[in-house]
Amino acid sequence: MHSLDIETPRLMLRPLREDDAPFILELVNEPAFLANIGDKDVHDLAGARNYIEKGPQASYRQHGHGLLMVALRDGGEPIGICGLVKRDSLPHPDIGYAFLERHWGRGYATEAGAACLAHGRDALAIACVVGITAPHNHSSIRVLEKLGLVYDRMLDLPGIDGPSLYFVPSGSEPG
Repeated sequence: MHSLDIETPRLMLRPLREDDAPFILELVNEPAFLANIGDKDVHDLAGARNYIEKGPQASYRQHGHGLLMVALRDGGEPIGICGLVKRDSLPHPDIGYAFLERHWGRGYATEAGAACLAHGRDALAIACVVGITAPHNHSSIRVLEKLGLVYDRMLDLPGIDGPSLYFVPSGSEPG
């Protein structure tokens, strides 16, 4: 099992733990998270702990990767989550990320996403990572493009309301 601890010039990424529940409760209930990702039915600390256990921690055990806590190296403040998500409905893992709105516009999603893609490629030997986002989420589209992904097509995914934009690595065959 490879370590999922990742550092970038400004960020520290690590597996989510049960004691991250207060942060997760705040993040998944922000208006932009609800609008762009959806309601995860996390309304209290018990729900946040359940989300961490049944989502990211289950993914670490099953796939060796998952969404990671993203914190500032300077001071350790949690600012978001980022990582590789394996969905049964997609042929490859996708890069997922969400950041507290007060930390938007500073390049953290791109920095964390690039580090997760490199870790997936170099440490986990994952050859292909795709991206999905809501058609109205222009910020997320820009992050996916900065990470080297290109729009491929619209698709409907189980558990996600409405169509999603599907992005693939630049120069890859659609899939």
